[in-house]
Amino acid sequence: MKFFYDLERKYQRYAIKNLMYYIVILYGIGLVLYMAQPYFYWNYLCLNPIAILHGQIWRIVTFLIYPPAIGSMKMTSVFVGVIALFMYYSLGQTLENIWGAFRFNVFFFMGVIGQVLASLVVYLLLGQPVVMTTGFLNFSIFLAFAIYFPDAQFLLFFVLPIKAKWLAVAECAVYLYSFVFGPLSTRLEIIMSLANVIIFILLTRNNHKSNRRYAPSEIRRRQNFKKEATKIVTPGKARHRCAVCGRTEMDDPNLEFRYCSKCEGDYEYCQDHLYTHKHVTKDDEH
Repeated sequence: MKFFYDLERKYQRYAIKNLMYYIVILYGIGLVLYMAQPYFYWNYLCLNPIAILHGQIWRIVTFLIYPPAIGSMKMTSVFVGVIALFMYYSLGQTLENIWGAFRFNVFFFMGVIGQVLASLVVYLLLGQPVVMTTGFLNFSIFLAFAIYFPDAQFLLFFVLPIKAKWLAVAECAVYLYSFVFGPLSTRLEIIMSLANVIIFILLTRNNHKSNRRYAPSEIRRRQNFKKEATKIVTPGKARHRCAVCGRTEMDDPNLEFRYCSKCEGDYEYCQDHLYTHKHVTKDDEH
């Protein structure tokens, strides 16, 4: 949608880069806390609408430290929790690489805000407190990954290879069962996590480069190219230059530049012309 694209151009400089790195740190703190004092989270940190409306507003943020894949204090559960931290970090970083920091920020925080508002609204309307965690918020991250990388493989039980699309179908089946037979909090979390994915796709549906599917190897190649490019810099000389307007990062340090994969040749464009320029072909060059 055009308004989202305009919003991205205007505010993308404020996006938190490597957001999943900081989220995983919060999960790690939550994992340690859960091992030491498992009830401390539920008593003082969880997303409890009654407590929030009585002044404990820090819960709007602290509920995020609830670690994934934690169901008991058994060491096996803790081990799975640690593995989940690495997995969600990888998923989040991959999505940020293909979407950009701004879009991943919007996706994640839209899910967070949705959960907070849903919990408060349900309590105000029905008088029933709904305590929500990050469990299904993490599921929305995996579901988004499965949509963009349906053929990516995971090792189920560290042995059986299974594609992301089939794992997503299996999880959706489990969550459908939980939605039918689970409590109100579970139903609400499932609705909000699915709504987050659907709304984000509707907001960003276009043919922009940031929405294309890249294989993980292609993402690594692009990252390595950026690292190598930063090593070859002549002092006082611009590193980037827009092929349309001629602006460089020396004109405005907040400008972002990208190469267009549809243009035949090494043509770089600023954020204002990346999606609006006319693609260059070999015939045009001659």
